Amino acid sequence: METKFLKINPADNVAVAIVALPAGEKVNIEGNEVTLTEEIPAGHKFALAPFAENDHVIKYGYAIGHARQAIDKGALVNEKNIKTNLDGLLEYSYEPQLEELDLPKRNITFKGYKRASGETGIRNEIWIIPTVGCVNGTANELAEALRKETNCEGLDAIVSFPHNYGCSQLGEDHENTRKVIRDMVKHPNAGGVLLVGLGCENNQMDALLELIGDIDGRVKYMVTQKVVGDEFDEGMKLLREIYAVASKDQREEVPISELRVGLKCGGSDGFSGITANPLLGVFSDILIANGGTSILTEVPEMFGAETILMNRCKDTQTFDKTVHLINDFKEYFIANKQPIYENPSPGNKAGGISTLEEKSLGCTQKCGKAVVQDVLMYGDRLKTKGLNLLSSPGNDLVAATALASAGCQIVLFTTGRGTPFGTYVPTMKISTNTPLAENKPRWIDFNAGVIVQNQTIEETAEQFLDYILRVASGEWVNNDKNNYREIAIFKTGVTL
Repeated sequence: METKFLKINPADNVAVAIVALPAGEKVNIEGNEVTLTEEIPAGHKFALAPFAENDHVIKYGYAIGHARQAIDKGALVNEKNIKTNLDGLLEYSYEPQLEELDLPKRNITFKGYKRASGETGIRNEIWIIPTVGCVNGTANELAEALRKETNCEGLDAIVSFPHNYGCSQLGEDHENTRKVIRDMVKHPNAGGVLLVGLGCENNQMDALLELIGDIDGRVKYMVTQKVVGDEFDEGMKLLREIYAVASKDQREEVPISELRVGLKCGGSDGFSGITANPLLGVFSDILIANGGTSILTEVPEMFGAETILMNRCKDTQTFDKTVHLINDFKEYFIANKQPIYENPSPGNKAGGISTLEEKSLGCTQKCGKAVVQDVLMYGDRLKTKGLNLLSSPGNDLVAATALASAGCQIVLFTTGRGTPFGTYVPTMKISTNTPLAENKPRWIDFNAGVIVQNQTIEETAEQFLDYILRVASGEWVNNDKNNYREIAIFKTGVTL
């Protein structure tokens, strides 16, 4: 029988329509008969009891806001009649609620590329990275020429990554650019890297190389203003040397403990916290129970659910770092004279998300139940296995780039509205609902919508795990196939 609605938690006073429900339909939820007073679109909420003004609206077992006005039983509940409870900076106390993952150890492997650094890549690519936006054209030209010359034989891709930065930046912005480039150079999905500089920019090559540290013959660089003669010829000479080494790399069997995944959502809807995000949570727990690593970011989309994460921190030091993670991002909003809680987006609201608490409670389900082991600042590289939190905004490409730069070999991206983009590592799209997967097969890689149709989350998680292992072993996702690969670097301050 088709599931038409869902009450997620026994404490909830709203339910979610799984399919569009017409006005006048009678539904029975745990003996409570509700007559719908208006049409309820799929993914949206309806009231299981009458609300007086200021009454709390409960979903996922937590308050997601309060009623702006009286709401009738059976009425649509959305951003027009409920409002966030969040306001300003908060003080937090550490009340640990640590749950050991009671999951069996499994002999799970994938075929990856073992690097000299000790890390494992899931792709073998050559990257041409400009140190400054002035040489984007040169980087693009070199990548295209090497693709034509080699047909990428022995490689997954040859890609340039243009960006706008590397000069006219000060302070933290300048360091963000340098750190992201460093992280890309060190990323195990790159079998070789060519850095292309101009010569007069703030991001001087010598200082950047000092930040990067030890490099081997797979990483080469040139400063075009200092090249005697044609920089294209010099660039191709260096790329041919890189290609001669990288194209001989072979995949080897490695344990799943070497896998590091980024957890991201975008274009969320009312199904995100019911299907795709909990699916990622189940997968993340399986991965961590077997020695692997996942990273949760999008700090503004932790607001309203941050105490759940704080109380899962392994110790007071990690708790304090998480408090700083949250409050520093709130201070960033305040310093720029912007409202802290200007969320959800128009697309989120159209999909059934009404307040930031509702969005955050759905968003944070991506990281399952594991203990928080560490907190990373923007541009930091992973040091600790297990669940990590990462400082980054919610913007899709900025956050996905930050996850890759932390060392994730793949980004798992849940979406209820759909998006085609990809960052510089495989960016897998997991749909929250089946119509999206059916309508956008060139965007969506895996459909989690079956969880509210005919499959349990446990069955779906096993299928998802199998798919992840195939992708880690070389199977392309849609952004690979479409060659949608970009980077976006977080910018906060002055441009000279």
